[in-house]
Amino acid sequence: QRQLVDSGGGLVQPGGSLRLSCTTSQINLDEYAIGWFRQVPGKEREGVSCISRRYGNTNYIDSVKGRFTISRDNAKNTVYLQMDSLEPEDTGVYYCAASNTGSANVCYHIKGEYDYWGQGTQVTVSS
Repeated sequence: QRQLVDSGGGLVQPGGSLRLSCTTSQINLDEYAIGWFRQVPGKEREGVSCISRRYGNTNYIDSVKGRFTISRDNAKNTVYLQMDSLEPEDTGVYYCAASNTGSANVCYHIKGEYDYWGQGTQVTVSS
């Protein structure tokens, strides 16, 4: 089964930064839209950010706009989520996911459109 490997989580104080990474040896990530989702206990997994497979168009939920940045390094077959000015509300398990359905120029935070998932990495923002 194709899987992604996500990493980079940890414990950070409010206002701090983390950079999450998503990679795999099994598929070329530049052929897929990549999404980052997060989940907290008792809540649905929600999309946070995504990047399209063509032109690198990005999408963010309102609560992270201006603080999070998604990017690709195709030479390393890796997608990053740079998270700055972290808030306690950003706490959760973060998952990366890959999709090659739909338009190549856009991406959406629709879980059902993503076929391959990472195992999750815990992000805790607390003083």
